Amino acid sequence: MFDPVIAPSGTLLGLLQRGRGDGTLHALTAPRAEALAALNHCVLLDPRHDWQVENRSLYYARLFLDLDGELDRIEEHLFDPEDALDTDESRTGLALAVLGHLASYGRRDALALLRRYAATGANWAWALDELALRDDDAGLRALAAPVLARFAADAEGEAELAAAVRDAFEPRPWRLWADDPRESVATRVRAAHEAGSFDLWQRQMRPTGPRPGWSVQAVFEWAQQGAERGAPRHVPAARCLTAVAGPEDRPEILRAARAGTDAARCTALRYLADGDDPDALDLIEAAVSDGSVFVVEAAVDAFERMRGAAAVDRARGWVHRPDPLGAAAGRVLACRGAVGDRDLVLAALREAVRGEGPDAPTLWTLVDGAGRLGITCAAPVLRHVYRETASSHLRGRAARALAATDPSFPAGFAVECLWDCEETTREIAARHAETGDTRVVERLRRLAADPAEEDEVQTAVRSRIGPDTPTG
Repeated sequence: MFDPVIAPSGTLLGLLQRGRGDGTLHALTAPRAEALAALNHCVLLDPRHDWQVENRSLYYARLFLDLDGELDRIEEHLFDPEDALDTDESRTGLALAVLGHLASYGRRDALALLRRYAATGANWAWALDELALRDDDAGLRALAAPVLARFAADAEGEAELAAAVRDAFEPRPWRLWADDPRESVATRVRAAHEAGSFDLWQRQMRPTGPRPGWSVQAVFEWAQQGAERGAPRHVPAARCLTAVAGPEDRPEILRAARAGTDAARCTALRYLADGDDPDALDLIEAAVSDGSVFVVEAAVDAFERMRGAAAVDRARGWVHRPDPLGAAAGRVLACRGAVGDRDLVLAALREAVRGEGPDAPTLWTLVDGAGRLGITCAAPVLRHVYRETASSHLRGRAARALAATDPSFPAGFAVECLWDCEETTREIAARHAETGDTRVVERLRRLAADPAEEDEVQTAVRSRIGPDTPTG
């Protein structure tokens, strides 16, 4: 999946792509055709940089309800001939998830589309998972035949069916089909259940990798084998060292951390850092100076995991370095620094935004640090990150930091956050938004009554409003 093109934050499309609360508020006041066009653009061309963790489906489904939107564009997208060519679940996953929420709100047209796609579409497993949560038994039983027809009746097909049953996110349809009155359906699904369980048992009985009794060198060799196959193993290898290494092995591990193969060096650095070894910091600094890109990344990651006072003190000296170790030092201070480190964290935050923009990965930690340390001078930068980032998770972190640093937050961004796509951001808003705004009380009441809303959000809402709270 290619990185999505995100429109400017001041446009309706840009707001909706980001999942901002202002996107919903602007859409509800825009011409309906314009709002629906922007909404369909987002649903059909998933705007998330990380579609596996960022939320948009409930946000878009709610807007479809508010706009009384038709589903014809989603239908065209799902059943386009491209569906057979581009089978990546990211092409249709968001649309299917939106349909799932709409079905839970009682949209029968959404339920019908999910059933039809589960029977004929490439990403049928996702649609089946959505239906497993919303459809009745009769609707699910009707899908047994078309779903099973996807799998050939030969050995390869049965193996694929067993894998599908074993890996199903929602098991309800398969359990229903295992008890289906049609013997041809029930027998095949039960056999797939048994085959999947047996396959899992076999894999558990044939573990691979290091075992107690291995030498330190054997662990390093195992890590190297993974590196040669393009599958880095230095993190699990470091955990294995914890199990097999004794005090007598420390010199060998130190040698590997100074001049071993890349895989051994990364493994040793991780092991030493996790154990807060007194030589770890010097070895990390050396690795950043003369190691490969792979070693530098592992060394920086190992440093950020260190919890001792020595690591924080070293971070104060490294934070001005113009390299990955300097950036990591800023993040260490953001996580574990003291009040006296506020200026260093603020400088790191400003430099990250100036040098890498509002979506820089390093901002996640720095934004949290600004809030943790109560850096009030950081509010203008945090507001910029909030407005411009394409990541709804980073925006939520910025909102949390603004709640701790910006006195204008309750009457400002907290209000629009009540419509945000991320439930954690809505929870922050429910706790902080000023109820003097009539929109706030009305929105809080709607969230409290919405069965699709998360429990944490509704708990926060109940802490702010009671049955007698005025709405005007």
